[in-house]
Amino acid sequence: MPEDIVVTQEPALARSSFLFTSESVSEGHPDKVADQISDAIVDLFLSKDPEARVACETLTTTNLVVIAGEIRGQGIMDTEGNWAPGVEQEIEDTVRGVVRDIGYEQDGFHWKTLQFQNHLHPQSAHIAQGVDAGEDKDEGAGDQGIMFGYASNETPELMPATLAYSHNILKALAEARHSGEEPGLEPDAKSQVTLHYENGRPVRATSIVVSTQHKANLSQDQVAAIVKPYVEQVLPDGFITAETEWHINPTGTFVIGGPDGDAGLTGRKIIVDTYGGAAPHGGGAFSGKDPTKVDRSAAYACRYLAKNVVAAGLADRCTIQISYAIGVSKPLSVHVDLHGTGKIDEAVLERELPKLIGGASPRAIREHLGLNKPIYRRSAAYGHFGRTPDADGGFSWEKTDLVDALKALAA
Repeated sequence: MPEDIVVTQEPALARSSFLFTSESVSEGHPDKVADQISDAIVDLFLSKDPEARVACETLTTTNLVVIAGEIRGQGIMDTEGNWAPGVEQEIEDTVRGVVRDIGYEQDGFHWKTLQFQNHLHPQSAHIAQGVDAGEDKDEGAGDQGIMFGYASNETPELMPATLAYSHNILKALAEARHSGEEPGLEPDAKSQVTLHYENGRPVRATSIVVSTQHKANLSQDQVAAIVKPYVEQVLPDGFITAETEWHINPTGTFVIGGPDGDAGLTGRKIIVDTYGGAAPHGGGAFSGKDPTKVDRSAAYACRYLAKNVVAAGLADRCTIQISYAIGVSKPLSVHVDLHGTGKIDEAVLERELPKLIGGASPRAIREHLGLNKPIYRRSAAYGHFGRTPDADGGFSWEKTDLVDALKALAA
């Protein structure tokens, strides 16, 4: 192209009217069973040693649970792979307890009779030497990677509405199942919500999809009659109209489910875990990882910062990306996108936001958010974000305690 020719392109305008869809899966979905087991192991080990290193993967299938991965921690396992007294039994009890709490007492998957295999082993010394702090270095990131955080003011939780409603439908059905109000429901379920947006805001549901495992004596119509009232309770008034399409158990029968119907693996529902497709994802899963793994802790920090930006009224939507190199404490980059809705220069946020969490090193994130606690199993179903902070430190990344500082920064 000749040097004197300049090509310009007008910035793309955000669409104001469109359809968007997100899905969720229940605590009894086979992948979520795996996630909850992995995070229950993280909690078990952090309760013994807050500095434990854990990378636990879980496989679930017909009456079988297998865990594998790398661990290190005082009172857990030595460097030769020898378990501390009683720990192996605690691990098995923890696994069976998760399956029991979810509600699996089926012929094909039962907490009491399933076969359990434990293949955890000591963490690689080569990984440890890069991550651990030393006399001349701060604690480094547990791996390279990119992490994202997002917030939107379209719901009170500052989450995408399609995902928030998808989660809440399944939580309502699970609560009814656990309470005994709906004894015909079984643990495995999926939901999907499509909303119509006008002027960038959700206004109505165009389709609702719910597939839920059920007792063999229920027909498709009976399942639909159970499910619909819970959906109607979750969605705002007026969102369901005469034109809303309903698809309740569209295959007709869903009796065989959970790990008996489909194998489950840790980390296969990362979009359900985060923002339902409304924001980018760096690719790393959260569950089964201790908080030195930036796949988890830095993604939590990005959500924390993005949520505070939106809660402070500095933007309607905010996406934050951060990147790391394994063994290096300082982030390689910080990127902020306010999607054309900002009331502050994005470059200012890129410079100042890391300072609010101690520079965003892995150690600073863990200390600021108090992540070295057994708080993770509860996050492994119905989303890691959009939850209410707990008194014991759970979901600390959902706090909005930076709002005053951000308002002062904008002023």
